[in-house]
Amino acid sequence: MTPVKSPLAPRADAADLLKDTDLTGQTAVVTGAASGLGVETVRALLGAGARVIMPVRDTARGEEVARDLAQATGNSDVHVLHLDLGSLASVRQAAGELLALAPQIRMLINNAGVMATPQGQTADGFETQFGTNHLGHFQLTRLLMPALLAAAPARVVALSSSGHRISDIRWDDPNFRATPYDPWQAYGQSKTANALFAAELNRRYANQGVTANAVHPGGIMTGLQKHMPAGEAQRRGWIDENGVPNPAFKTPAQGASTSVWAATAPELDGVGGLFLEDLQQSTPLDEASPNPLFGYKPHALNADSARRLWTLSEDLIDQTGK
Repeated sequence: MTPVKSPLAPRADAADLLKDTDLTGQTAVVTGAASGLGVETVRALLGAGARVIMPVRDTARGEEVARDLAQATGNSDVHVLHLDLGSLASVRQAAGELLALAPQIRMLINNAGVMATPQGQTADGFETQFGTNHLGHFQLTRLLMPALLAAAPARVVALSSSGHRISDIRWDDPNFRATPYDPWQAYGQSKTANALFAAELNRRYANQGVTANAVHPGGIMTGLQKHMPAGEAQRRGWIDENGVPNPAFKTPAQGASTSVWAATAPELDGVGGLFLEDLQQSTPLDEASPNPLFGYKPHALNADSARRLWTLSEDLIDQTGK
């Protein structure tokens, strides 16, 4: 099978993907849209005429962004509601509001996330990154399935990362209760979980018209790095001594493009279960490749792991009673 790819260059801006696309009458939900990639994702969708709902943790900031984007795009059909992915009670509340506001959802872009946080727990006792990046989105998507099915063909986009290479799922201790905490291993696990979730969601629902893909947006300096000391960012080669980002990094508008492509591209009609990056279907990582930044580790799309993670996630959430 020929890998799927966009006709545009890998660094195209998100808005460029949709300049000849009309999304009028379609509803998109973008989590974490008050900053970074989320802002540019919403900008592109609004510019193409979509109705966009922004579930965000900071609603004051979200409302400010929504006003700015409405003015910039000329599309005022943008709505903000509160969502804290670290609280299953908040997820349930937000899902109820979303279903009332949008009985049909054509695109769900699970964009929000945290990275390399200090050790901590969500409101429900899960490790912060696993609980926020994966379990919060897992439960939100499950609760929104009636609206996605009603809008079929519909798409779910799960933002993963090259960070998935750091760690597979820690099956015996996903919440770091019995082993020393490592912020990067925890982040890597959560990003692997995002990809596995998309793969299993696609397996379960593609035949009902809801497809799902995982997306690695590329290296971008956003608020996601707020827990990283400047010295560590320099050691990793992400910024120079003056704080200037590595030129290999993308702008937020470029970083949002693969998410927008995954949510809207006609070449992805009915296509799911993939890992996407640089506006194309990714391939298994080749350490000897001249571009070692491209590619995913096979554990991110392992079908058995995807099924196992779905069951584990259901069990963990069921144990909270929420």
